[in-house]
Amino acid sequence: MIDLQVNGYAGVDFNSDDLTLEQVEHACEILRQDGVKGILATIITADHDAMCQRLANIVKIREQSALATQMIIGLHIEGPFLSPVPGYIGAHPAEHACPANLDLTKKFLEAGNGLTRLFTLAPEQDINGEITSWLNDQKILVAAGHCNPSLDQLKASIDAGLKLFTHLGNGCPMQMHRHDNIIQRALSFSDRLIICFIADGAHVPLFALKNYLRCVGIEHSIVVSDTISAAGLGPGTYHLADQTVVIEEDLVPWAEDRSHFVGSACPLKNMVVNLKSIGLTALEIDCLVRHNPRKILGL
Repeated sequence: MIDLQVNGYAGVDFNSDDLTLEQVEHACEILRQDGVKGILATIITADHDAMCQRLANIVKIREQSALATQMIIGLHIEGPFLSPVPGYIGAHPAEHACPANLDLTKKFLEAGNGLTRLFTLAPEQDINGEITSWLNDQKILVAAGHCNPSLDQLKASIDAGLKLFTHLGNGCPMQMHRHDNIIQRALSFSDRLIICFIADGAHVPLFALKNYLRCVGIEHSIVVSDTISAAGLGPGTYHLADQTVVIEEDLVPWAEDRSHFVGSACPLKNMVVNLKSIGLTALEIDCLVRHNPRKILGL
């Protein structure tokens, strides 16, 4: 399987300032044992210099390990050009969210040393689609996420080169307009976007996921794990970057105040079981976790 969104795994946080070679190799080994062949290591919104340092650290560690080189097939930068509005910002620290700008984008890509494959931003933070268009020209995939663009803004972003939508149904408030909301807007363009879903049953209830997949179509959908360091482990206290995450018996990562989820603790192999439970065939599941991610990455 190929996973486009992995913040951490098996007790290892890819967003840690103290990430080590041994930790990365441990996470990669457990991922491989769990049936994952390649990942995009995901760096989320933080102090911008810290983000650059974390990207550079993963690049450096990857160069020292054949296993990490094999498993980390690229980087996913999620933020900081996201909506700072409560609900839409999700687990990302709002104080570090900002409008898209080219200088900072170039700093991130330089830190990623050619490994950046996917960049998630909010279309309404990218005026006139300038950064989306520039990233598209650099052959870097751009996804919308943690956002609330108008229908026109989303269309303009797609016209500028937007290709994906990051974890639809998440990164948005619990209560929105019943019709004119970001989920419906994204679904209306599902013929032009690849829509990603977290199939842990918590971020999107499985009955709703079944509806979304029917609407979007298997060929335009990808399942991602969005795992953090708690993935594959039991209840406890874990970390994602500068945040403390609490996992209780439900195995769902919550912020300390239980106001929102913080990534997922559900391995991709468990999501496959969930997909079987809603009636998907082996071929359909293969498309969601193997074929479609490979296709969008050009593998």
